[in-house]
Amino acid sequence: MKKIIVIIGILALSMNSCSSFIEEDNKSLGNPDEYYLTAPGFEALVNTNYFMLKDIYGGNPWLFEAGTDLYSEGRNMEPDGLSKYANLDSTSDGVDQLYRTCYAAIQQANTGLHFAPLTAPSTNLNARVGELKFLRANAYFLLVQTYGGVPLVLDYFKSPVQSFDRNSAEQVYTQILKDLTEALPAVATGGYTGRVNRRAVQNLLAKVYLTRGYETFAASNDFQTAATLADQVINGQQLNVSFDNVVRPGNEMNAETIFSVQFSPLANSTGITTLGNSQGYYFGPYLGPAATGNPYPNRSYTLLPTTYALSLFERGDRRWEGSFMTEIYTRYYAFYEVADRTNLKITDFYEPSWFTLTDRAAWKTANASRYQNAATFRYHNWGTFASSSNVSADYATIPVRKFDDPTAPFGTATNTRVSTRDFIISRLGETYLVAAEAYLKAGNPGTALQRLNEVRRRAGGGTAGVIPVLTTIDINTILDERGRELLGEYHRWFDLKRTGTLIARTILHNPKITSAAVFNGKNGNLKILRPIPQSVLDLNRSTNYPQNPAY
Repeated sequence: MKKIIVIIGILALSMNSCSSFIEEDNKSLGNPDEYYLTAPGFEALVNTNYFMLKDIYGGNPWLFEAGTDLYSEGRNMEPDGLSKYANLDSTSDGVDQLYRTCYAAIQQANTGLHFAPLTAPSTNLNARVGELKFLRANAYFLLVQTYGGVPLVLDYFKSPVQSFDRNSAEQVYTQILKDLTEALPAVATGGYTGRVNRRAVQNLLAKVYLTRGYETFAASNDFQTAATLADQVINGQQLNVSFDNVVRPGNEMNAETIFSVQFSPLANSTGITTLGNSQGYYFGPYLGPAATGNPYPNRSYTLLPTTYALSLFERGDRRWEGSFMTEIYTRYYAFYEVADRTNLKITDFYEPSWFTLTDRAAWKTANASRYQNAATFRYHNWGTFASSSNVSADYATIPVRKFDDPTAPFGTATNTRVSTRDFIISRLGETYLVAAEAYLKAGNPGTALQRLNEVRRRAGGGTAGVIPVLTTIDINTILDERGRELLGEYHRWFDLKRTGTLIARTILHNPKITSAAVFNGKNGNLKILRPIPQSVLDLNRSTNYPQNPAY
């Protein structure tokens, strides 16, 4: 069967190293095809596949987070179609990002799988094949969630191909599960080192089964299978790393990390402002002028937390201060550089939702000596610093600190990919919430509550009763907890789309989207799936290449 999509170019196979763990070094200076027939050459080819993750996750966050209940547009504009839906069409800015980067990754994986049976034998060859199948499956999973059915391109092409038919979403899910099922026994076991291991495969399988469980073509046991797989990943491990340490810069390879995109200053030395990731750039307000040595990070002031996002946190939830920079110091990064911050001067304080008037007065009295300047110090009352507030002034909204990178160079509007922190794709806290959702959908709310309450136990610092355990659970309970735990971690649009809550929750909580009418597409269809990019439609020569029905 012919498939639908344009293979976007033949990728250069000599790239920078993927990470400090995964190095590529082509010393052949000859025909790449000949080099890949050697064990070192094939290893370099596999490592290039990890590099492809940097473009999938390292660039703009719009397809992951824009137009949801947690974030809305700030002072700088987001792509209008993706953030507000009304003008969303096949030519909209940013709509092609995952289509382009995921198919580039798929072609790279296909290249590795083509050479696998031809290359010299090695002790890790089977494991590397498993890694390639995982990486291909991950790319297809992002595509099918975003665009629906897409072309299944499983062959290696040495030149561009411009005629592919479109496969159904059901067929894509079948291929994803086939790749992951074959990868599972092949990849390495043991702790996470930066490469795909068995736990990472199990974790992605759990998410795929959970997501397919909502589809019309789901198998009857998809939710139970997802729950079982998530529990295999958990394997009795409690969430004993404090939330602050889970998100602490430089601690991304902690005991709860399951899979991540590996970045490092050394690997990105040739493109330090373009080859890192932009996760720290987009989430929070602009904090100062663009100047070398400025004590504040340059942020875009674009994706700002909604009132709903900020109100999710309750007294005693350590994720509030773990996610947000609630106090701004004269030098922003002093938060990471000074062990004892009690005597640091502060310029701004952002009040949490649970503060009473008594709490406010008590805080001001206790901290009066810490104001950098009593005349210019800003105490931001609750309700004044969300995305719906006046965001025209600097410092007007609360910064998200969980992605801060104190070692990054100063970025600008054209050099946004400055962070060299590892980008965590999956971690154990989310796995507990995947298990909770899967058990709930499988008809076992009791076990679902147990899994969700473990996440809350850690959020309260491990002390029972600091934040209350929940006694009832539904899908909104889970989405609220995912909002607290995973704020900004590139899951939210997929969470809302998967659970069928995108329209209702976005209208309820996003101040830029107030009517369901913006989701209305052609012929009574809703704009849930993103459109196939127009550039792909224009280049493809197949007649069996339909646009998604809402566009």
